[in-house]
Amino acid sequence: MTLTELRYIVAVARERHFGRAAASCFVSQPTLSVAVKKLEDELGVTLFERSAGDVTLTPIGERIVEQSQAVLEEVQVIKQLAEQGKDPLAGPLRLGIIYSISPYLLPHLIPALRERAPQMQVLLEEDYTARLAEMLKQGEIDLAIVAEPFHEGGIVTQAVYEEPFVVATPKGHPWEALPQVNAEQLAEENVLLLSPGNCFRDQVLQMCPDLNRESVPAGSSLQRTLQGSSLTTIRHMVAGGIGVTVLPVTSVGPTDEALLSIRPFAEPVPTRRVVLAWRKNFPRNAAVEAVRQAVLKAQLGNVTYLPGEHPSV
Repeated sequence: MTLTELRYIVAVARERHFGRAAASCFVSQPTLSVAVKKLEDELGVTLFERSAGDVTLTPIGERIVEQSQAVLEEVQVIKQLAEQGKDPLAGPLRLGIIYSISPYLLPHLIPALRERAPQMQVLLEEDYTARLAEMLKQGEIDLAIVAEPFHEGGIVTQAVYEEPFVVATPKGHPWEALPQVNAEQLAEENVLLLSPGNCFRDQVLQMCPDLNRESVPAGSSLQRTLQGSSLTTIRHMVAGGIGVTVLPVTSVGPTDEALLSIRPFAEPVPTRRVVLAWRKNFPRNAAVEAVRQAVLKAQLGNVTYLPGEHPSV
């Protein structure tokens, strides 16, 4: 049994296809197939059920793949411990960040992090929360910046800041005359949301469940909730008079004032808490702390920093 064989079966389990698994491991399909069969013969069990165009794990295969993933993670820990012995801030750091945070935090975070840890190369990965959680558990990234709720087994989180939500309307909208907007009022408007898969969309729907509608009664003046692929796209749609939207305050920049009217929410103001997340056995605590300090130094406007928050599992 070799680590290479364990990597192969983990790849097949992830891809559910021998060809794609081989490509992800940068080997030919026959090479991967022979190695998997050799491991099955050595163990005396069948790991995968093979059929035309489909590969599924056997019950014992699921358990062996799960343990193989744990072994590979421990091997990575050994490598990271060796790097940490040299300099915990010198090796590459694979940082994941969700779409609704990255464009607004990274321009501040990267310079601050470069100043604090100039030898640490940061490899960035933008994705949805669910995908980053999976990458974190699989060891494909080292650290993630996401928004709560975020509860994953074996993952440590530490809050870094909270930010309020605001309402964005087209110029000349009647809400411009209001000092504050109640969350319930959103149901009276055409509201633009991010597409499914974005955690910020889920947070807005939790704040105002009436927005989660696919259709409306005949004769109603309300339209269905509209969707956009990014907060930038949504802001342009709002400026074009299509509807209103909810934004995290960090996404609102000076240029928005010429196109949009930004109104605060009435109490209780909806917020989101942004956290760092990393595997419990990740050994480079100094790298995590460097990122945390860089976030705290980012000087994002209108957020509440949480320098005293302790890590939690």
